[in-house]
Amino acid sequence: MTQGAGQGPEAVRTETLRDFRVPAYIHETGPYPPSAAPGEAAGVGEEPEGYTPTRRDLPVINRGDTVQVVMDPADGPGPLYVVGDVHGYLDQLVAALQEQGLLDAAGNWSAGTARLWFLGDFTDRGPDGIGVIDLVMRLSAEAAAVGGYCKALMGNHELLLLGAKRFGDTPVNSGAGTATFQAAWLLNGGQKTDMDRLQDHHLQWMARLDAMEQVDGHLLVHSDTTAYLDYGDSIEAVNDTIRETLTRNDADECWDLFRKFTRRFAFRDEGGAEAALSLLDTYGGTRVVHGHSPIPYLLGEVGSEDGEDAAGPVVEGPHLYADGLAIAMDGGVTMAGKLLVQQLPLDS
Repeated sequence: MTQGAGQGPEAVRTETLRDFRVPAYIHETGPYPPSAAPGEAAGVGEEPEGYTPTRRDLPVINRGDTVQVVMDPADGPGPLYVVGDVHGYLDQLVAALQEQGLLDAAGNWSAGTARLWFLGDFTDRGPDGIGVIDLVMRLSAEAAAVGGYCKALMGNHELLLLGAKRFGDTPVNSGAGTATFQAAWLLNGGQKTDMDRLQDHHLQWMARLDAMEQVDGHLLVHSDTTAYLDYGDSIEAVNDTIRETLTRNDADECWDLFRKFTRRFAFRDEGGAEAALSLLDTYGGTRVVHGHSPIPYLLGEVGSEDGEDAAGPVVEGPHLYADGLAIAMDGGVTMAGKLLVQQLPLDS
């Protein structure tokens, strides 16, 4: 959830433009990617070999403590889980994943062929956003090594952190006066410790996240908005358009993307079911599964997640609404709520 956002071809890369997909990995203590020879760093403009954490054919990082398992296609896919907004609450995330049997006592993947999707918003407000990203990146490799997967979608706070790092105090056209990514990031819970620990491979990972996916009839998105329709009429088109937008050195264009991702409540109240159907009819699936709007906030039971009276009613699980067409997954961990990890499908 974000406050303060105004309403409102193939990327050309040059030597003078440093985009989110050009990591130097100069801050790593060891060679990165792991296949690099001692003292060798990934070159500017190169993709790190063997590192594509958001693709279906996720390669396994070669590690001495993992074993790649060939799965029998007849076994079928493992159970599907989704995770709501984490916002830097690493300890709560680990506990919730352990409660569902996805992690063992040491915090390692223990769910075999299970499929795990994070719905975005890993940083800001909570104490350890970078730790959350590091965990998700590690679990991506560990799950793939045993035939499962761990994947993630882009939330508006990923766009916010990318913009704060990339554009800083560069003025943007907010639709409500002058704004900057840096100011918006601070207003919305930006943590100095996250910025200090942010490295190029974190930036690359965030910038390459998909915005939406359809799995087992569930249309997975971060925000409860129909703004995705502005970026394409297929899931592939939306993901490609947003990824290309992030590679261009245009603060206003990235701000417009960010502010659209902050919109909310499209599936609530009168017309909510029709709004959900507009996404489902375009991109497929039978239910929209989203984060972004904390459930107590979505229900109107608290006025703001930043107020002194922000603590709302206890959230026990996801909220099914819009005539059964939408599932809200943000349990309001930033509001003394619950960090939700849920197996799908969700019973009506």
